[in-house]
Amino acid sequence: MPFKDIEDLPIYWKDHEDIAMKLYDRFGAEFDESKIYRIRFTDLLEWILEIPTFEGKREESTEGHLEQIQARWVYEWRDNNPS
Repeated sequence: MPFKDIEDLPIYWKDHEDIAMKLYDRFGAEFDESKIYRIRFTDLLEWILEIPTFEGKREESTEGHLEQIQARWVYEWRDNNPS
């Protein structure tokens, strides 16, 4: 499968930072730090599965992956919204 650019590369569960960046791209400042930490994992899972280049399977999801993604999303938000 040829890739046009880096944005086309497949993303898997272990790619926590890449997933967080895609979520920030989708939601931007709509979710601040406190809102990100209050997201239900069921919602977070669905949003991850909707990422076009995400290749992981629902069954491969773990609480640990979701926690890491959530934490990386907060770091991404902080990087883009300095106080």
